[in-house]
Amino acid sequence: MDFNMIASTFKTLRITPPSKLILLEARTLSSAHYPPFPPDMPVLLTGIDSHDLALHVKKVLLAVYPPEHGMFVIDGGKRRPEALEGKKEERLEDFSDGDFSELTCLYLPSLGEGTSFESFADIVAHLRAPDGCPWDKEQTHQTLRTHLLEEAYETLSAMDENDSSGMSEEFGDLLLQILLNSQIASETDEFSITRVLKGIYDKIVRRHPHVFGDVKLDGVKGVLQNWEKLKEKERGVLALPKKHRDDVNGVEGRKKGKGLLDGVPLALPALTQAQEYQDRAARVGFDWPEIGGVLDKIREEIEEIKQTQNLDEVTAELGDLFFVLVNLARWRKVDAESALRSANLKFKKRFAYIEKHANRDGRNLSDMTLDEMDALWNEAKKLER
Repeated sequence: MDFNMIASTFKTLRITPPSKLILLEARTLSSAHYPPFPPDMPVLLTGIDSHDLALHVKKVLLAVYPPEHGMFVIDGGKRRPEALEGKKEERLEDFSDGDFSELTCLYLPSLGEGTSFESFADIVAHLRAPDGCPWDKEQTHQTLRTHLLEEAYETLSAMDENDSSGMSEEFGDLLLQILLNSQIASETDEFSITRVLKGIYDKIVRRHPHVFGDVKLDGVKGVLQNWEKLKEKERGVLALPKKHRDDVNGVEGRKKGKGLLDGVPLALPALTQAQEYQDRAARVGFDWPEIGGVLDKIREEIEEIKQTQNLDEVTAELGDLFFVLVNLARWRKVDAESALRSANLKFKKRFAYIEKHANRDGRNLSDMTLDEMDALWNEAKKLER
């Protein structure tokens, strides 16, 4: 590490050197897609020797830092002339302008406290520490289950409404649940957050050999088919005793493995679960050859509902109809759960319009005729167009 260069850089900038600093050669970012350092620490990138490298570095940094984030560019131990014209800092979005050489450095101040994964993990651990929060210290995986489910549904609600501010907040709440559960697990030596990260990292690499390996696949269909083959192989291995898991291709492993549909969580919403079952079955060829078969099945199920004699029969046949309607959604590349949630939201908004007009006129809904409510419903529909 060239301490003289660091000292000279901050002397040129006329700012006090930070107590902590990340020093990196810019070339380490040449193949990156995301900054390999926490944004709550200042960074000094050296050797930005070309316009192309500067463009890539800027692109990587903008994955985390806002375009207006301040920065300092030093070239050969000097500030750029344009940066000295009354401006203390330059903007990150302007970084790729100008000339570059092996002596060009970029100093990027911290994005601020609480902007890194590490700092977030630390405050979650603090919540569970002896001097932490009494409520958080009492929580277990079981007591947090409801909170995790609620946060997941609140996240979906924000996504359904395309509420970017809401999504940002709800993703944070969801991340808190993941980190809090991981922290609880680490305290009893079950696993740590690093094991969680390493597990999903390895899984992504393993299931994307067409990205991180030399496997050639034909489009999305080829990717999904290969994905299912890899998951089937994994299911067989995980079902074996640890000492036999290296025999990933063993027939015995496949016999003892879980079934194709066993990995679908039973706690999923019914529509999502049905679509996942059908997706997995279709990937191994268990599917109608064309959509006409699905439409014929829908008509058949409707006729069977007409012939039902009691509640049990109606329940069974309606279930069959729902299931085949999900299949139609799958064929048309529609997420069935999202489609129904969207329809629910639409119904809620239109009914709220009826309520609003009833309240404005000082009337109770129960006093309105169906024709009056239907007219307001149609007004609400027109306003959506």
